[in-house]
Parts: sequence; structure tokens; C-alpha cells
Amino acid sequence: MILSITPNPSVDISYRLASFRLNTVNRCSHVHKLAGGKGLNVARVIHLAGRKVCATGFIGGANGQFIKEELDRLQIRHQFVEVDGTTRNCIAILHDEGMQTEILEEGPRLTKRDEENFLSQYCKLLDSASVVTASGSLPKGLDATFYTKLITIAKEKGKIFILDTSGNPLKEGIKASPFLIKPNLQELSGLAGKKLQTMDEVKKAVLSLARWNIPCVVVSLGKDGALGYLGGKFYQIIPPKVQAVNPVGSGDSMVAGMAIALSEGLPDQLVLVYGCAFGTLNAIEEKTGFIRKELLNEFIGKTEVIPI
Repeated sequence: MILSITPNPSVDISYRLASFRLNTVNRCSHVHKLAGGKGLNVARVIHLAGRKVCATGFIGGANGQFIKEELDRLQIRHQFVEVDGTTRNCIAILHDEGMQTEILEEGPRLTKRDEENFLSQYCKLLDSASVVTASGSLPKGLDATFYTKLITIAKEKGKIFILDTSGNPLKEGIKASPFLIKPNLQELSGLAGKKLQTMDEVKKAVLSLARWNIPCVVVSLGKDGALGYLGGKFYQIIPPKVQAVNPVGSGDSMVAGMAIALSEGLPDQLVLVYGCAFGTLNAIEEKTGFIRKELLNEFIGKTEVIPI
């Protein structure tokens, strides 16, 4: 089983408008609402691929209840820690020739007791998991070392840990040496302390992470695929050419693909292939964090991994 952690989940609401105007009424007939957050995208994609997954994190209030009901409807196993306060809304307004305006709530403030309850449950869930993914921002009340604690516990139990976050939680998390991190260029630049503009600079930044003993670093490059560092070697990961419909959630889908490959003990290069193929599959769908299982083999076969 793969355990997917979303510390700060959300109810994602999207409004599709022909145009968006300030300081007036905007009427909308197309509304989409789903259980959101990066880790829940990961869990949904793993489930759609036909693999076992359990979603966990913190939820509260009516929005938390909506998330549980949505996961039940999709038949995705979940085990959350209930907290006071209400799980946040994240609103996306899609308008005016591909533009997107987002309004993101912060979510509830957690207590030390909430964290202790989660860590107790986490230790139990690890017993039946082979791979752990942890994705996204941390809610108020958790300090930046929260992921560091999760990684340390997982490693003590011999579990593979994939970390996909940014900012201080990423800077602190890498100190615990997760098995895999998946920064984009902006996030890697944050770790490097400067804007990375050339591939040589990107590779040097990846190598600089060696002091933290991170076996695998995958730098997502959007439509250009990814740069992978695994087994002491660099690889260029080239996706099949597609017409992207909605790339949002492709990074989460990449995490899902790599988690599946690692859970099944596939060779290094196939871990990278699975990640890129899953991310590309998401990009051709209108829904966020969604793939079609029947296309998996085709896209895996069309994804190239070249040692560089």
C-alpha cells in the first residue's frame, strides 16, 4: 500500500467564466467542486491506476466531511485526524482566454495535540505501507520540521519517503534525507539561493543536495519533461508530445507514478518513466489529478529516458 499525506487539504472549487470583471456581479453556470490538495491528487491518481492507497492528513468541519464523502464515493481508503476549525476552500476562477485567478484560504490552526494524534496514527499506518508520499503546504500550528519528523519515523521503519513541498518545509525536510524529492525550477532555485537559468546550473544545484544523502531528485520542467538524478546518474526525461488541456495536478500525478514504480520495485529508469508518463496523462485531461488507466501502457511506452 502507498500512504499519501495531505497536511492541509482543501475543497477545490472552480468557476469557469467567459470573462471576469472586478467590482461587479459575475454569474457562473459551470461550477466544479472536489476533494483537493496535492496529496489527495496523488491518492486519486494512484487509485485510478488500480493500486492500493490510503489518504491521510488533517480535516475539520463541513468541508472535512465533504472530503470524506467524496473519497468514499470514489472508494479511496482514508484515515484522517479530525481537528477543530474547518478545512479550507481553494477557489479557482478560469476566465478570459486561459487566465486563472485563485483565492486560497489558509485553513484551520492546529494544536500540539493534533500533531501528536497524527503522529500516533501515522506510526500505525506505516505498518502496512511500503511507500509514503507527503505533499503540499503545512497548516498553521505545524512548524517547518513536521515533514522532517515524518521522514525520520518512516526511515526507521524501512519505508520509502517521497517529499513534494516548497519553502521552509522543503529546506527542513531534506535534512532528514527522504528517498526522493520533486522540486520544480522555482523550488530548486529556492534551495540553491539563486535563480537557476541554465541546465548546468540546475545540475550543480542537484549535486549540491548530495550532502543530505537524497538518493533521487526529479526536477519537473513542465512541458519539457524533467531532469532526473538517480543512482548517481543524470537522466533527461522526455514526455510524449501532446496537446495539454489542464496541466494543473501534473506534478502530483508524477509523484503518484513514481510512488507506484517504487512500491513495485521497478528499475531506476522506469521510476522516472512512470513519473513523466503519469504527469503527461494528467495534462491531457480537463480534470485535476486525473488519468485514464487504459492509456497508461501507451504513454509509458512513448516516454523516453536518456542518460546525460
